[in-house]
Amino acid sequence: MKVGFIGLGNVGGKLAGSLLRNGITLQVQDLDPALVAAFLARGAQAGGSPAAMMRACDTVITCLPTPAASAAVVAEMLPEIRPGKIWMEMSTTDADEIQRLGAEVAETGGTAVECPVSGGCHRADTGNISIFAGGPRPAVEAVMPLLKHLGRRILHTGDLGTASRLKVMTNYLATVHLVALCEALTTMKAAGLDLATTYEAIRISSGTSFVHETESQLILSGSRDVNFTMDLVQKDIGLFQKLAEVNGVPLEVSPLIIAIMADAQRRYGARAQSDRIIERLEQATGLSILADGFPRELIDDEPEEEGYEVIRPQPASG
Repeated sequence: MKVGFIGLGNVGGKLAGSLLRNGITLQVQDLDPALVAAFLARGAQAGGSPAAMMRACDTVITCLPTPAASAAVVAEMLPEIRPGKIWMEMSTTDADEIQRLGAEVAETGGTAVECPVSGGCHRADTGNISIFAGGPRPAVEAVMPLLKHLGRRILHTGDLGTASRLKVMTNYLATVHLVALCEALTTMKAAGLDLATTYEAIRISSGTSFVHETESQLILSGSRDVNFTMDLVQKDIGLFQKLAEVNGVPLEVSPLIIAIMADAQRRYGARAQSDRIIERLEQATGLSILADGFPRELIDDEPEEEGYEVIRPQPASG
């Protein structure tokens, strides 16, 4: 199978690397020539335009920063899509937009599958990230061999659009806990608690989470570089807020989180690393939320293995 990959940024580059590492014949493209050159040096082929990549490849994967970027790429690929061709969207995007673009792909006889990922750049780098796969069952099964190289845990979420809705929900939850952890760490520091001890207390308690066990370490080390920027956070939590509004759910926490992130963007820049949200509280209190012994970057030490499908619980019969 010949595969094209468009978008070699913080997440996309690591996902594409997993394909290359596992022997997939890979064409790549990105607006940054240096990123493309690095992949060519590792054995990938230059993909050229999106249309050329769709013409040459069986499957083209996109991992792009905005819904508009994905729409522009799909518009270029559409004339080259025909029966047997597959477009895999691995961006975190708008569910309505993926359904619209998927319908356009289906009109050509091609297949669209959405496959957003969750678990952090360090797990994308080792093929151990989780993947939500949305689309008809035959379409998901067709790309399952690629998904098993790209990620560890694969969940078929339902029809096209379901994976994108679940992905923005998980990013919303992660952002809520990031902000809550900043408040918790700062309050403990103000109360005289040791922050390394505080980290462990959270980690072994009901208050822990994936966000704490990863991002709290980067906050405490002073690195504050999780390879995920505030503009991307705002896009994702904004999509979650939109989903709630469309469905008539009067959220209370979500608008506050959006406002907090917007304030941080005004202070530190739209593309500041999301973990710098802690600095709002450091500036407000004059405290330094740092502790010795924490890493400046996250390393996934889980051995790489072929991915597998997560099977949802089935209702009891009878």
